[in-house]
Amino acid sequence: MSLKALLIDDEEFARKNLEILLTEYCPDIEVVGEANGKTDGLEKINELQPDVLFLDIRMPSGSEGFELLEEIEDKQILVVFVTAFKDFAIRAFNANAVYYLLKPIDIDELKLASERLMESKKIFTENPESFQTYFRSLKNLSDTFLRNKPNNRIAISHTKGLKIVEDDSISHLEASGNCTMIHFTDGSRYLDTRTLKIYENILDDTKFCRIHKSHIINLAMMTDYLNEDGHFAVLKGGLRIPIARNRVTEFVRMLKN
Repeated sequence: MSLKALLIDDEEFARKNLEILLTEYCPDIEVVGEANGKTDGLEKINELQPDVLFLDIRMPSGSEGFELLEEIEDKQILVVFVTAFKDFAIRAFNANAVYYLLKPIDIDELKLASERLMESKKIFTENPESFQTYFRSLKNLSDTFLRNKPNNRIAISHTKGLKIVEDDSISHLEASGNCTMIHFTDGSRYLDTRTLKIYENILDDTKFCRIHKSHIINLAMMTDYLNEDGHFAVLKGGLRIPIARNRVTEFVRMLKN
C-alpha cells in the first residue's frame, strides 16, 4: 500500500526538491500533484483525493496552510508540515503530536516521517474513529497559530492513535528508556514514545519542573519539599520523587519566588 501525496508550497524549487527526495528515499509515498497555495491546494485536494499533504505553513504569511486545513474537515487526510519556523512552532507541533519537517529537509527525518505516516494510515484504517482525535490535534494547532489561543492540551500517541489531555490532568512524568511514562491525577498512565526532553520543551515551565534527569513534576501536585537523606518533592498521595543534587538550588529558588 502506498500513500498518495500532494505537495503544497508557494516556492516551485521547494516543491521539486521535496518531490525528488520522496521519489528517491520514500517508496511508500507517491507524489500525485503539486499546488502553489491555498486556493490551488483546495482544488487539487478535491481533484486528486490525496492521502497526505506535505504542507508549507509560510505561504507567504504563515497562516494560509492552517486556513486551508479548516476547509477540508470532511476529508481523512494526514498532514506533514514543512516549515522553516523553529522554537515556538516546534513546541506547538510536538504538543499536538503532528508530523513536521524543518527546512532544509533532512533525509533521515523524511524517511522517519514516511514510516510514521504508513503506521498512522494503518491505525486510521483499522480505527476510523481515531482520525477524529487526530483532526482535533490539527484544530488545536490551528487555534494556537491563527487565533493566538493559549493551548494547554497535549496529544499523546498510543497504539490506537492519539489521546488528547489537559496538562492540568498530568501528575508527573517519568523517563522510560527513550520513552516517557505519563502519570495522571486519576491514577492512570500512558507510555508515549517521545522522550522526557521533548516533554520538558512542550510543557509550560511555570506549571511543570524537571527536577531530575528522569522526572518532571506538576508543581500544583506538590505538597512538600524534603531535604533529609537526600532531596525529594512530595506529591499529593505521598509519592516521593528525587530531586537531582545539581537541580536543588534552582528548584528551591523557584519555590521561594
